[in-house]
Amino acid sequence: MEETPQCNPKIIELLSTKSSTKQLVFRQTKEMFALLKKCLQEIADQLNNQICNVDSSVVVDYVDRGEYEAEIRFSGDVIIFQMHTNVFTFDKTHGIWKNSYVREDSMRAYFGMINMFNFLSDSLKYNRLGDVGHLIGRVFVNKDKHFFVEGKRQFGYQFNNVAGDVLDEDKLKKIVEMSLIYALDFDLTTPDFNLNREVTVHQIQAMSSDLKSSTSKKLGFRFKSNIETNASKKS
Repeated sequence: MEETPQCNPKIIELLSTKSSTKQLVFRQTKEMFALLKKCLQEIADQLNNQICNVDSSVVVDYVDRGEYEAEIRFSGDVIIFQMHTNVFTFDKTHGIWKNSYVREDSMRAYFGMINMFNFLSDSLKYNRLGDVGHLIGRVFVNKDKHFFVEGKRQFGYQFNNVAGDVLDEDKLKKIVEMSLIYALDFDLTTPDFNLNREVTVHQIQAMSSDLKSSTSKKLGFRFKSNIETNASKKS
């Protein structure tokens, strides 16, 4: 009887450990993102109901943009939440490897990623493709639903205990609320007068016709779409 050819044991080992873990991380992150969308909807409804009693012109809206994207619009701002469909780990110089929780099991160092981007509402409303947004935070979730958050202000230290923090609805709600507070506190500032003293006919016509004067809250900020390549290199 002919024997069945044996697969390379190293490949089997990697498939059953690393690849299997990545698939689990993806499923856990997807589950958490669905819960995040639920939180966004509830927070938007609650805020909208309460702010209407104060000022009916201030509207808070939740928009489901598909399986891996959602947004919340409020006042002059919008925050877009995006779940990346890939799973990441970190460079060996990253502080995550110093954590005993990760050292005990290297598979705990694989994370799904949810990005939070802050844009001006008018940038999307008027399709101003030259406008720029800010990455204000990103949530990393592993196979055990343990998580940590990188980002601006409170995001940098509020959720940094990957060994002890397990992501759930209450923590997702806090993350959303922190993102709203950050965006509301981060005001639009006018560009320097000396940088805009000259304008060509072509530029003024473009501004007038389709409102493509590039705008961001902070002059000079440019978000480069390199998160995918940098997630494993940057702390």
